[in-house]
Amino acid sequence: MLERVTRIKDRFMKFSDWEDRYKELILLGRELTPYPEDKRDDKYKVKGCQSQVWLYPEFKDGRVYFHGDSDALLVKGIVGLLTSVYSDATPDEILATPPEFLKEVGITEHLSMNRSNGLASMMKQIQMYAVVFKSMQKV
Repeated sequence: MLERVTRIKDRFMKFSDWEDRYKELILLGRELTPYPEDKRDDKYKVKGCQSQVWLYPEFKDGRVYFHGDSDALLVKGIVGLLTSVYSDATPDEILATPPEFLKEVGITEHLSMNRSNGLASMMKQIQMYAVVFKSMQKV
């Protein structure tokens, strides 16, 4: 996970101003693999987001894989950023990796209050899935 966080930091820290980071965030959203249409369901919708955001987890071989999408370009970029860090990780790795890197790359300081709340909701959802999958391993 540390390697992924470092990659994200490197990707965004090469830009000195927010506008370039904003463009990079949108590019990251465009790089997302297409979201499965059959998972575009209220069950996978992230509550607390102003935009529509879907986050679908898969749990295979002890690892969590996230698929995400949004109807807003910037938010889709945030989804891409979060899934690039937290997807293909164990539940323990997810829970041990707080989203401080978002502040370090200057993402959180430039978001509106609504988008910040939405980001917090996405992180809460990712962590909740990790807790659920971790508890399933112990059964």
